[in-house]
Amino acid sequence: MNDSLKTLLIIAFLVVIVWNLGAGLYYMLVDKGQSKRTVNALTRRIALSVALILIIVLSIKMGWIQPHGIGSNPN
Repeated sequence: MNDSLKTLLIIAFLVVIVWNLGAGLYYMLVDKGQSKRTVNALTRRIALSVALILIIVLSIKMGWIQPHGIGSNPN
């Protein structure tokens, strides 16, 4: 898998996580506590966040991605 595809996958996960966070806010304002849509949206957000963290940890362990510091010197 090339680097741009890896980056795209991580960005897609982040977009879906932010989308579910926004959906939770929207449902909280619209439903006013009358349904479980807010809880479901926030539960999906947490599950996606945990999945993203696990994917990143697994990718580092398998050598698919190389962690680096911000502004690190490549020498």
